[in-house]
Amino acid sequence: MPVFEHITYIKAPIDVCFDLARSVEVHMQTTSQTKEVAVDGVKTGLLEKGDCVTWKPLILE
Repeated sequence: MPVFEHITYIKAPIDVCFDLARSVEVHMQTTSQTKEVAVDGVKTGLLEKGDCVTWKPLILE
C-alpha cells in the first residue's frame, strides 16, 4: 500500500498555527467556494476538545 507524506513548513509559532486550525471564523474564510457557515454547536471562536460544529454550505445556484 503506498504511503504519501506531505510536509509543510510554516514560519510561525506552533501555538498560532494551532489556534488558526481550530478557529471557526478562519474555516469559514477558507471555504469561499462553498461559503460554509456554522449552523449548530460552536459558531464562533476557537474549538476546544469535545466541541461539535455542524457546517452548512450556502451554495447559491
